Amino acid sequence: MHTTIALSATAQHYLNLEDKYGAHNYHPLPVVLERGEGVFVYDVDGKRYYDFLSGYSAVNQGHCHPAIIATLIEQAQKLTLTSRAFHSNLLGEYEKYITEYFGYDKVLPMNTGVEAVETAIKLARRWGYQVKGISADRAKIIVCSENFHGRTTGVISFSTDNSSRNNFGPFLNGFEVINYNDLAALEKALQDKNVCGFLFEPIQGEAGVVVPDDGYYSGIRTLCNEYNVLMIADEIQTGLARTGTMLACDVENVKPDILILGKALSGGVLPVSAVLASNEIMLTIQPGEHGSTYGGNPLACAVAITALQVLKDENMTANANAMGKLLREELQKLQSPFIATIRGRGLLNAIVIKHSNPEAAWDLCLLMKENGLIAKPTHGDKIRFAPPLVITKEQVLECVAIIERSLQQLG
Repeated sequence: MHTTIALSATAQHYLNLEDKYGAHNYHPLPVVLERGEGVFVYDVDGKRYYDFLSGYSAVNQGHCHPAIIATLIEQAQKLTLTSRAFHSNLLGEYEKYITEYFGYDKVLPMNTGVEAVETAIKLARRWGYQVKGISADRAKIIVCSENFHGRTTGVISFSTDNSSRNNFGPFLNGFEVINYNDLAALEKALQDKNVCGFLFEPIQGEAGVVVPDDGYYSGIRTLCNEYNVLMIADEIQTGLARTGTMLACDVENVKPDILILGKALSGGVLPVSAVLASNEIMLTIQPGEHGSTYGGNPLACAVAITALQVLKDENMTANANAMGKLLREELQKLQSPFIATIRGRGLLNAIVIKHSNPEAAWDLCLLMKENGLIAKPTHGDKIRFAPPLVITKEQVLECVAIIERSLQQLG
């Protein structure tokens, strides 16, 4: 069975426009959204859905959070961009706020997540040369297989996903790939004196919400200390209360040397990312050596402060933790023969689908869409369940009922 769904003429019109005029670089679920509020989104025909992807964790605070939107509107009417050629009254305020929030000396503001990853790579290399004393052009960064850090030519140079790499070479040197969740492999890789950093996702999101063993983060911290290597945590998707702690690494009270943030840093309102580090690391970069026209723009600074404040004011960390446990418990109760695995932490979760039809995960997402919940498969058989962190107990139970009904219809 391959599930097909009927689309309204209005929805089909928008799909046709994208197909004709847009690059074919995504394979979206066939739903055309025009409005969002809290945990809900609405399509062009007015149908309401639970959003179980949250813009890949960019809308942790919920769609169009009133406080974030109010800040956006207020600042947009005053000043949106100065470039970094000039100072603004908000950049220093934001830098003070976010560094104190996470306990770092300095922040380097960027826009998209992958820009922040590229920034962290440059920082680690510069630190490797200037502080650790690695010979010119010999610095190496250790990364994990099945990683997802974005799709620039630099980042795909160390991707193990063929669809991200095929026919995009030649690639950048200076990376070594090891298995994720493997401290022995990490220690072996760290024997090389040219290693300046270890870049990892605390939980691998795109790979299907792969949660490492307990002790992995503290083990990384210990090894990085021992071998004088920077621990670089890409918390773009796992950070900002998503996993039931403010940062995923917080579950083991571990502080990375370089922290990479993005996505929910703006509450899904505009691209905002940040790289946080100590003075020793950050001050290796001097004026003119790295930057971005939009990085640290006044609009982004104002919005990010409010987006971070909302997480604390509304206790979203605790809610993510409690609702995530409830979601996994209720999914387990379904005892569906089509769910091979349920995994996750906080409200970053996934199920692995077991079915004779290789398209079953996609078909299930189509059925869930028809029943009022939208999610998207990754790597064929995995479906992420990551609703906004404002979801309530009643809503979680309603969503599990939708998932159950859809699984029954999958047959």
